[in-house]
Amino acid sequence: MGKKTVLQMVQSILNELDSDEVNSINDTVESSQVALILQSCYDELSTNRNWPHQKRVMQLNASNDLTKPNYLQIPENVKELILFKYEKSKDTDPRLLYQDVTYLYPDEFLHLIQVRDNTKSDVDVITDFNGTELLIINNIAPTYWTSFNDVWMVCDSYDKNKSDTLLQSKTQIVCYLQNEFILDDDVIPDMPAEAFPLLIEEAKSVAFLTLKQMANPKAEQKASRQQRWLSRKAWKAKGGIRYDNYGRKGNK
Repeated sequence: MGKKTVLQMVQSILNELDSDEVNSINDTVESSQVALILQSCYDELSTNRNWPHQKRVMQLNASNDLTKPNYLQIPENVKELILFKYEKSKDTDPRLLYQDVTYLYPDEFLHLIQVRDNTKSDVDVITDFNGTELLIINNIAPTYWTSFNDVWMVCDSYDKNKSDTLLQSKTQIVCYLQNEFILDDDVIPDMPAEAFPLLIEEAKSVAFLTLKQMANPKAEQKASRQQRWLSRKAWKAKGGIRYDNYGRKGNK
C-alpha cells in the first residue's frame, strides 16, 4: 500500500463509508470527524510500539535551579528512555568518560540515599517538588537515578566542584520519541509504510462504529491480521537495543 497523506486516508475511509467525496479533510463535518479518528488511532498505535526510525541519541535538559542541582528534565517528546550516561572524567584526565547512570525504582532510590549522614559536608539536603527531603552527595558525578513523576530525573549525586548543577552538555540518552499526528491534507504521518494498512483499517472500524453505529467485520478482521503481522516485524535492519536495567518507567 505504501505511505499515504492524511487526505488520502480520509478519502479512502469515506469511500468505504459510502460518504460524499472531499478535496480536503475540512470539507465536511464527516471528513473532519474521520480525520480526528485517524489521529486518535495513530496516537494509540504509536504509543503501543517503538518504531525503529524514532530512536534517537539526545541530551537531557538541565534544571538550572540551584535548589535542584541533582535534577535533569526529560524532554517532552520522549516516549521511552532506555539508556542514560553522564560524563564523569577526572580533572587530571583530558579524555571524555561517559559512564552509565543506573536506574533504580523510587523505593530503591530512597532506601539508597536515606542511610546517608546529612551532617557531613559532602551531603546536601535537597527538597523535592513535593517537599520531601533527599540526601544527595555533592562531590561526585551521578551513579543512580530515578523519577517520581516521569518528568524530572533525580540523581543520587552531583559534583559541585565542577558545576553548580548537573549539565545538559554532559548527558547522553538513547530514547524513542513520540511524534505528533498533524491534521493537514498533505501531511504523511511519521510511521513505517507497512503500518499504514493497520492505521487505515483501525480507523475504518472505529468510523463505522462511531459514524454509522454499525460494525465492519471485514475492517476488524484486516486490522487484527495487520496487528499480528506488525508484532512480528519491528526492525528493517538487524540491530536494535539490548534492554537492561534502564528505563524511563523502570519497566525494562
